[in-house]
Amino acid sequence: MGSKRPFRYLRPVRLRLGEMRLCRPRQWGACWLAGVLWRELRLDRFWAERLPKSRKGTRWDQVLQVLTTYPLIAPGSEWRLHRQWFLDSAMADLLGGDFGLAEAHKLYACHDLLLAHKQALFTHLTERWRDLFNASFDVLLYDLTSTYFEVNASDLPEDSKRRHGYSRDKRPDCPQLVIALVVTPEGLPLAYEVLPGNTADCKTLRDFRAKIESQYGKARRVWVMDRGVPTEETLTEMRASDPPVSYLVGTPKGRLTRLEKQLVDKPWRQAREGVEVKLLPQDDDLYVFAQSADRINKERAMRRRQLKWLWARLKTLAEMEVTRDAMLMKLGAARSKAPSAWRLVETDVDEKTGKLTFSLDRKKLRKVRRREGRYLLRTNLTDDDPAKLWQYYIQLVAVEEAFKTLKGDLAIRPVFHQSEERIEAHIFVAFLAYCLQITLTRRLHSLAPGLTARSALQKFAAVQMIDVHLPTTDGREIILSRYTEPEPELRLLIDRMKLDLPAQPPPKIAAAALPAQSVL
Repeated sequence: MGSKRPFRYLRPVRLRLGEMRLCRPRQWGACWLAGVLWRELRLDRFWAERLPKSRKGTRWDQVLQVLTTYPLIAPGSEWRLHRQWFLDSAMADLLGGDFGLAEAHKLYACHDLLLAHKQALFTHLTERWRDLFNASFDVLLYDLTSTYFEVNASDLPEDSKRRHGYSRDKRPDCPQLVIALVVTPEGLPLAYEVLPGNTADCKTLRDFRAKIESQYGKARRVWVMDRGVPTEETLTEMRASDPPVSYLVGTPKGRLTRLEKQLVDKPWRQAREGVEVKLLPQDDDLYVFAQSADRINKERAMRRRQLKWLWARLKTLAEMEVTRDAMLMKLGAARSKAPSAWRLVETDVDEKTGKLTFSLDRKKLRKVRRREGRYLLRTNLTDDDPAKLWQYYIQLVAVEEAFKTLKGDLAIRPVFHQSEERIEAHIFVAFLAYCLQITLTRRLHSLAPGLTARSALQKFAAVQMIDVHLPTTDGREIILSRYTEPEPELRLLIDRMKLDLPAQPPPKIAAAALPAQSVL
């Protein structure tokens, strides 16, 4: 037998479990879900092609993903993202990056790279909506909103888009921007435009429609709009275009007053259960006078609630002994709180004593009751089923929901940027975040109905990531970054959404103990 090699004793390395530390708890679940939505829309590929690495190695596409994920989960300023949110999130772990993705100057500089790709993004999203949700674009919902800025308008440059105008936010004292948006009846956005704050609604449609047709072609589409958006001239152009452009619009109340006598003799037709219509052909259009039992009950209940509160308040004020000026101030406050009900009462304040008297205007009340839950629509779709026309119109709520999401969940304002380009880029990022949210909403609609996107994100946010530090007897540390196991309710949601959680990250070994950070 050959000579045996001497046995070399290997000293075992043990873990010091008594010195185990749990460090850096951070939010993982919602960040991971946002990444799933980002990849589902193939925005990772889209932006990787258009935002290449900088010479210093900055991944601008990942910086943009961080910027977009932030308002989806915890909206706020870019400065808060830089100082707090990024460190409290697992975005660096999920993207394989570090804090460099949230450096303040990179967050701001990324805004400067976005607007050149806006039209390409609209085309890309249209293809994704078609592939993911089999979306059709035969019916387009168009509406406008505004966002205001708490700055002095006189301090702004002359060519600024921030201008005073009709404020939907009830802040006429502030300059604003107008945002025009087109979505499908499912709420899927196709395009948006940022317009000067003093732009009248009726002056926006022609240019916006031209942009849609230049990008997506002249196809037969139905444009659904609220009253005040199209002008007579615009509607004439839509009828005369080749191919003709169909439209369905709400009409001002004054037109209903003019047509009321002609509508009286028309018979009611059942459009669907709970909805009746009267049809009045006139010139090249068809007027559809619709009444909905559900809408009547809803609007009547809202009016009664306001009027009940106002009546009780007026009774209280009538018993007060205050000066006339003080009484007028109190009446102004009551009017601002119940504006609809205020139109139904008549008030008088004695010039000497300040005594209040009031009464109900029953003639106005009867007129309001006749029009509650009733709408006059105008269309050139003369051959379509009235039930379908009514359905088109009530789907305008999809645009209103989009605006509500942008201003509420995604907190598009306040806007802290000063330059016009970065303000528009801020709105662009909010639009991207809305695209992620509506994608989640559509997935939940089919797989987990009844659950909103905001609720789902909150459930996923409960999954945290923690660094487990295990010291060894030879002076090193094993670091295990681990996300927590989902609770049974969330696990059920993950299964319903047909998602697969990724594998836990591999362990790391540090040569020496790291200084303690945040320890649980």
